[in-house]
Amino acid sequence: MDEDSLIKLLENVKEGRVGVEEAVSDLKKLPFEDLGFAKVDQHRNIRNGYPEVIFCQGKTINQIKVIVQKLMTCNNNILATRAGKEVYEGILEVTGDAVYYETARIVAVKRRNIIVTDKTIAVVTAGTSDIPVAEEAAVTAEILGNKVDRIYDVGVAGIHRLLANTGHLMRANVLIAVAGMEGALASVVGGLVDKPVIAVPTSVGYGANFGGLSALLTMLNSCASGIGVVNIDNGFGAGYLASMINKL
Repeated sequence: MDEDSLIKLLENVKEGRVGVEEAVSDLKKLPFEDLGFAKVDQHRNIRNGYPEVIFCQGKTINQIKVIVQKLMTCNNNILATRAGKEVYEGILEVTGDAVYYETARIVAVKRRNIIVTDKTIAVVTAGTSDIPVAEEAAVTAEILGNKVDRIYDVGVAGIHRLLANTGHLMRANVLIAVAGMEGALASVVGGLVDKPVIAVPTSVGYGANFGGLSALLTMLNSCASGIGVVNIDNGFGAGYLASMINKL
C-alpha cells in the first residue's frame, strides 16, 4: 500500500465508508519494507502487539543500524537480541534511547513506557552458568511490560535451594525454567506449581550434554504436566511466550 492508498483508506474511515475494524484488518495485511538485504515487517506491531525483533547474529553493524532506523519510523520500542557491545555502540549512533543489557546480550530502544501487568513471571535457573540465557528471557519479558522475579542457582543438585523459594514459585503466573546438564529442573518446578512452565534447555554441560541436546530431550520427556519447551538457549523465545501467556 503506497502513501496515496493509505490516505484514501483513512479518508474512507473518516467518511464512514469503511469501518475501523475493516481498516485495521487491511493494515495488518500490508507488505514488508524491502531494504535489499532485509525485508522489514513494519506491521508486525499491528498484528502481534510488538514490533519485529532484530536478531543481530550474522548481521553487520551497518545492516543493524539501517534496520533500527527503519523500525523507528513506525514503532516506539525496539528490541535487538544476540547483540555484542559493538552493536550497542552502532545503535547509539542512530538513537540515544538505546540501553544495553550486557549479560542478556540485548539492546533495547525505549521511547515509550509499556504498561506493566500486575502478574509476575518467575525465571528460574539450575546454575549460575545458565544466567546469560535466563537474562535474555527475563529482560525480554521486562521490556514487553512484565514484572519478573529472578530465582537463580537453585538446581536439583541442591534441591533445598529451590524448595526454599517455593513461595516465589507459587506466586508467579508463568514460570521459565532454564537448565543445562541433564535439565531436570523443569520437571521439578512443573511438579510444584499450578501454572504453565516454559522450559529452556541450555548448552551448558560436559561432552555427553551434546551442546544442550540431553537437557532438551529430558525436558521434552518430562513426566510433569503443564510444561512447554523452547529450543536450546532460546531465552528470547521463552520470554516472549511467557509475556503472551501473562497478558491473556
